[in-house]
Amino acid sequence: MPNPLLPSALFAMDPVHLPELFPPVLMSRLRELVRIDPEYVVHDFADPAAAQALGEAEVLITGWGCPHIDADVLDAAPRLRAVLHAAGSVRRLVGEAVWERRIVVSSAVHANALPVAEYTLAAILLAGKDAFRLRERFRAEGVYPAPGEYAGIGNAGRRIGVIGASRVGRRLLELLRPFDFQVSLYDPYVEDAEAARLGAAPMPLEELLCGADIVSVHAPDIPETYRMLDRQRLALIPDGGVLINTSRGALVDPDALTEELVSGRISAVLDVTEPEPLPTASPLYGLPNVFLTPHIAGSLGNELARLGGTVVSELERIAAGSSPAHAIGRAELAISA
Repeated sequence: MPNPLLPSALFAMDPVHLPELFPPVLMSRLRELVRIDPEYVVHDFADPAAAQALGEAEVLITGWGCPHIDADVLDAAPRLRAVLHAAGSVRRLVGEAVWERRIVVSSAVHANALPVAEYTLAAILLAGKDAFRLRERFRAEGVYPAPGEYAGIGNAGRRIGVIGASRVGRRLLELLRPFDFQVSLYDPYVEDAEAARLGAAPMPLEELLCGADIVSVHAPDIPETYRMLDRQRLALIPDGGVLINTSRGALVDPDALTEELVSGRISAVLDVTEPEPLPTASPLYGLPNVFLTPHIAGSLGNELARLGGTVVSELERIAAGSSPAHAIGRAELAISA
C-alpha cells in the first residue's frame, strides 16, 4: 500500500514517453518518494477523469506533450507546490500564474544538454575532416580523392565559433578543450573573464562569423535571437565554412541559408530547421554539402532515463528538506530556452 504520509504526485505528459523516462528501477525509486499511480498519465487537464488526481496533486511530474499549466489548471490543483519537468525548456509549459503562486519549477534541461553537446562535438570533428561531403562523393564514385584534394582538410588548429553560452554551449566548450582548436564565443550576457574561464575568446557576432571555419549555434529561441543569422551575417562565414545548428531553426533565415547552401559556398549540419520538418520538395535533402538529421541531437532512447533520474534526484532533495538543484527562475526565461 502507498504510504499516506508521502506527497501525492501526478504524471502529465504524452504517455508514450513514460516507460523510457522512468524505467522500472527509476519508477521504484520514485514510488519510495511520492504516492503516484505509475499507470495513470494526464494528457489533457480538461479531461474530467483528471479532476480528482489534480485536486490531490502536490507535485506534477511533466514531460514532452504536457499541456500548458495556466491559472485554470492551478485552480484545479490547489495543493500543487512543485512542477518537476523531465525534459528541457519550460518556456511554453508554465504560465504566469505558476510564478505568481510561487510554485517551484525544476527542469532536466541540463541533462538534455549532454547529448546535444556530444552530437555537436561529433559534427565538428567530422566536418573538420570534410567527412560529410567526401562520404557522398565516395558513395557516388567509389574512389579515393587524390592526395592534393585533402588540402585544407583536418582538425589541427581549426577555428570554432560558438554562438551562445547556454547549457549546451557551455558543455560543448568543455568537450572542445582537449582538442587542438581555436575557440571563440559570442554571448552578450557573458563577461570576457567568464568566456576565458570557459576556454573561449569572446567576440562580437560579426567578428566570430568572419573568423570561424565552423560555426555552431546554441543560443536560445527568444525574440532577440529570431533570425539572428540573417542574409548579411550568413554571408560573413568564410567560403568553405560550416554552419551547425542544433538549437532552433528560427535563429537562421531559412531562405538565405537555402541560397547559400544551394550555391555550394558553405556547408551545414542541421538537426533543426524552419519549418520542421522541411517540405519534401526542399533542395536541402539532396545537397551533398548538407547533412540533415531529424531533430535527434537531444535525449533519445536510453538517454531519456537521465531526465527521469533528474526528477527522482530533485524529489530526494525535496524530501531531505533541500531546494531542487535545477530550479528554474522566472527571470531566467527571458534569456534562456
